[in-house]
Amino acid sequence: MSDPDKSHSGLSSGPGEWLPIQLAPDDCDLELGQPHKTGILPLSFPCRRRAGVWFNVWADEAVLISPSHWRIWRREPSRTNTHI
Repeated sequence: MSDPDKSHSGLSSGPGEWLPIQLAPDDCDLELGQPHKTGILPLSFPCRRRAGVWFNVWADEAVLISPSHWRIWRREPSRTNTHI
């Protein structure tokens, strides 16, 4: 019996699951990762690919690495106080 939470394309992977960089979409915030002896080492900032070049979304600077994996960037909850 197949797992209903996984699609055949691999694009409906569970939260936090790394996908091959070849499947990375353009023009959306992604978390990139590189192989490390302990597993996949994530970058600490969101990235986007534009014209084949990866950019740090926060600094709008090119990222000079060759990532091997990606997953959707998950924003941390806001730590600012909200006034009611």
